Amino acid sequence: MTDHLSHGERFVEIRDAELCVETFGNPANPAVLLIDGAAASMLWWEAELCEQIARGDRFVIRYDNRDTGRSTSYPPGRPGYTFTDLAGDALGILDTLNIERAHIVCRSMSGGLGLILGVGHPGRIASLTFVSTSTGEDDLPPSSDRLTSDTPADPDLADSAAVVDFVVASAKAYSGGSPYFDATATRALVERDVARTRNIASTLANHYAMNFDGPSRGFADITAPTLVVHGDHDPLFPPPHGQALRDAIPGAQLLILEGAGHDLPKPLWDVFVPALIQHTGGGRP
Repeated sequence: MTDHLSHGERFVEIRDAELCVETFGNPANPAVLLIDGAAASMLWWEAELCEQIARGDRFVIRYDNRDTGRSTSYPPGRPGYTFTDLAGDALGILDTLNIERAHIVCRSMSGGLGLILGVGHPGRIASLTFVSTSTGEDDLPPSSDRLTSDTPADPDLADSAAVVDFVVASAKAYSGGSPYFDATATRALVERDVARTRNIASTLANHYAMNFDGPSRGFADITAPTLVVHGDHDPLFPPPHGQALRDAIPGAQLLILEGAGHDLPKPLWDVFVPALIQHTGGGRP
């Protein structure tokens, strides 16, 4: 049952982009900004998860990055932005909502955005949480061979049903054989996502084609309290990636989600959410 904590989707203008944003909970509470990874719209931060976090006296914000969901899209293969621009979008959303400092939660590719924000704008960052991401060091274990073999061939983009099948199969592959993967719920989410996306070809291509510029400083220069969350089944970034990220950031804590792949399965929200609430309240998980 929903508590009707959502304030509904709205569009905000950030420099040259129109971004779709949705908030949950009381704006007077500490803000938690959720940023997802490559090709993922805000729907992958499920509304029920956002509501669960908001019930912990947090003001939760999720949004579609450029080239995902209802936000501005660019021609396939020609993203009109860089990694730093995406970090600027996050700050622009906070500005629009009159939020001086926020708790930033970054998943997968957006861990790089957390780095940019953490070292470049420390006054705006109350805490950082990195989910299913990596330092990117060359000596870390490669992705699982099974991830490559289980990822399906590219679909016919003119066939929306084929696109849905492709994204569902990809999500299953990225779950790393997690016992918690829910094919029915995932398909329902993907169907909604594909239906509301401006340009699915751009979504599937452009985040991988952009310029990954970033700060000259590294994770060791982050001063915000940091929580690293990592699944022990993650096939893209095996667990040593999470451990390396924890070790790279002064004072960081590591939460291993047993049975999770490169995702946040619903059965583990009762582990993740209390840890996030405690972390964003100044405590240690």
